[in-house]
Amino acid sequence: MQLQGKVALVTGAASGIGREIALTFAREGARISVADLDMPAAYAVATEITGKYGVEAMGVAMDVTDEEQVEFGAKAVMAAYGRIDILVSNAGIQHIDPIVDLSLANWRKILAVHLDGAFLTTRACLKHMIAARSGCIIYMGSVHSKLASPLKAPYITAKHGLIGLCKAVAKEGAEHGVRANVICPGFVRTPLVDRQIPEQARALGLTEEDVVKKVMLKDTVDGEFTTTQDVAEVALMFASFPTNALTGQSIVVSHGWFME
Repeated sequence: MQLQGKVALVTGAASGIGREIALTFAREGARISVADLDMPAAYAVATEITGKYGVEAMGVAMDVTDEEQVEFGAKAVMAAYGRIDILVSNAGIQHIDPIVDLSLANWRKILAVHLDGAFLTTRACLKHMIAARSGCIIYMGSVHSKLASPLKAPYITAKHGLIGLCKAVAKEGAEHGVRANVICPGFVRTPLVDRQIPEQARALGLTEEDVVKKVMLKDTVDGEFTTTQDVAEVALMFASFPTNALTGQSIVVSHGWFME
């Protein structure tokens, strides 16, 4: 088991990519803190993890934009398990609008979840990792960390920003044995993406089928969505990598939509 004895805090882990990462880490022996706004769903995932893999898991109430909740959640994990080895900053939301129609409130909301949330969870966990002289932080970026699409200005801005934050954390964390990296998935068929399909269809004047084929997947090599398991396996690779050789990096998982 690659993560035996480790403790992972995964935000936005009650569904989608976060849930898959939590389950994959548990499969490899990690104890899991399932952090989410939806506490019944978080508890359900924690129960599923314990039942399926026999490892400890707990639900943690966490609005990643709330400084007090983030600090309290990290302290709860430390109280329960005595360590935080891995942070997966995964919580995210989306908003579809052309820039000329985008409200400042929606701009700030997207940046708060993605960037403020990444900063607050990093700060809350990093202090414990530094004390332990070991740790791994994984940010959930996007292909939109690398390029742009119409109608998603705040999301694109935030996802680009995560790469900068990751590099800063990688530089500051290196002497303490803490690594930081970014996963940049393509379109993954999660509730977040499912909600975008009709929104983009209305905004672009296309059918939902055309949004999928001609917008979301048109530049992939095979016309396929990235899966939650694809992303989780890359997260596992980052989490289990043994040295600082792999830090400050971003890996695109997108069926060739974007290539570096």
